[in-house]
Amino acid sequence: MGCDGGTIPKRHELVKGPKKVEKVDKDAELVAQWNYCTLSQEILRRPIVACELGRLYNKDAVIEFLLDKSAEKALGKAASHIKSIKNVTELKLSDNPAWEGDKGNTKGDKHDDLQRARFICPVVGLEMNGRHRFCFLRCCGCVFSERALKEIKAEVCHTCGVAFQQDDVIVLNGTKEDVEMLKKRMEERRLKVKLEKKTKKPKAAESVSKPNVSEESPGSSKVKIGKPEETGLDSREKKTNSAPKSAATNGSSSGKAEKPLSGATKRSIVNSEESEAYKSLFTTHSSAKRSKEESAHWVTHTSYCF
Repeated sequence: MGCDGGTIPKRHELVKGPKKVEKVDKDAELVAQWNYCTLSQEILRRPIVACELGRLYNKDAVIEFLLDKSAEKALGKAASHIKSIKNVTELKLSDNPAWEGDKGNTKGDKHDDLQRARFICPVVGLEMNGRHRFCFLRCCGCVFSERALKEIKAEVCHTCGVAFQQDDVIVLNGTKEDVEMLKKRMEERRLKVKLEKKTKKPKAAESVSKPNVSEESPGSSKVKIGKPEETGLDSREKKTNSAPKSAATNGSSSGKAEKPLSGATKRSIVNSEESEAYKSLFTTHSSAKRSKEESAHWVTHTSYCF
């Protein structure tokens, strides 16, 4: 049975079967991962940074993303785990001497070799085109191939000599399993940093609340804090008691013009070998001791003529 016009429909036009799964071209996927920024989809240009999940970005694009976090950007989900510029590491990449870039194909009549990469491993010489696994060190940012780290086992970076641990090695553009493992490491690392900050805060508060003991003079006794009324009365009593003592010491010490040497013992003028005329100048002499009747009065003034 045909349709109008004598056309005969075929089976695939009448029967709708399951859709074929679209296959992604591997070469195109590798070029997108290793030559373009994950955030801005622009060609990677120095300075190039990598996050803790092993994705490549342009540093300018990351800074713009952190300054302007708008919900309209669909590509912002790829960098949602980047909270600050400290969460990314600037990479130290080694240029490939055989890479010409766009210089060799100015006329457009040459074939672009997609396997030719811009950067290489400085140890083994493998090209960083996605065919080989590459990784970087989070402590220093140096980039190596995974083969170089396996063949030359060391606890120090091959180029800069910085010591690193196994947790510092991050795979670039790894598989889903690699990304899940790196995500767990990232969460554990951030939890540790938060706990350290929480433990530092109470210590800082305790140091501020404690009085500054270093300002006090060495050897001084601790002052007991009491009521303000009691402290005021005690200070007044101490002043009144210390006043007559200081007057007596000043009267007894203002005798001779000569100052006693340091360490010399004090001796009374009464027992000294001075003359009686010299001794009568001081109040400790017997002539200065008078009775109440002989002493002067504020009403009647009697001269001391004896």
